[in-house]
Amino acid sequence: MTIMKPLAALAAATTLALSGCVTDPTTGQTHASKTAVYGLSGAAVCGIVGAITHNSRGARNAALGCGAIGAGIGAYMDYQEKLLRQKLANTNVDVQRDGNQIKLVMPENVTFATNSSELSGSATSSLSSVAEVLAKYVDTNITIAGYTDSTGNDSINIPLSQRRAQAVSSFLTSRGVAYNRISATGYGSASPIASNATVEGRAKNRRVEIRVNPVQQAQTTTTQQTTTYVQ
Repeated sequence: MTIMKPLAALAAATTLALSGCVTDPTTGQTHASKTAVYGLSGAAVCGIVGAITHNSRGARNAALGCGAIGAGIGAYMDYQEKLLRQKLANTNVDVQRDGNQIKLVMPENVTFATNSSELSGSATSSLSSVAEVLAKYVDTNITIAGYTDSTGNDSINIPLSQRRAQAVSSFLTSRGVAYNRISATGYGSASPIASNATVEGRAKNRRVEIRVNPVQQAQTTTTQQTTTYVQ
């Protein structure tokens, strides 16, 4: 009985989401409406099934369910974004979305002390929440990038930023995120997001970014699921 609950939820959610299909009056082809693709389907399938199963297999199955009704990998990322925003509320960690990429920007004041690569207490608390989500949704790759301001030179800034990126990587791994999903690189003062001419700007530039991208395998699988359904 317990095993059937996720399947029953998936069936119910899929039926509900299919009500969002529309027919093109010109071509006669039926496809999912934007509401179904970006709203109802993602919430119903990814949310219900993912919440019931609470494990990586359930999360993958939820993504495949989304693919079957046209939402594809976007819905898989949508639900992760939703969880991350909930868990990181009031932490000063900025959650950004660009297409299917989720980016977490962690400023220095919540991650490291000046000139240090030892994670602060607030950083470990935030990263514990991040790890909880990333360990469940396994069909993603994680890129960790460390940055500094322009004070000093590359011989100091690049190694420091590398140690900071690696510290974040090691913490996520210690909390159940597979090490082979993660790459960590320090870029020193490259790619500033604010002016280094001001104290405030330099503070913004001292950061760690965690970028979460869907893996090609997951994207291919959901595409195949969508194609099969449409035919």
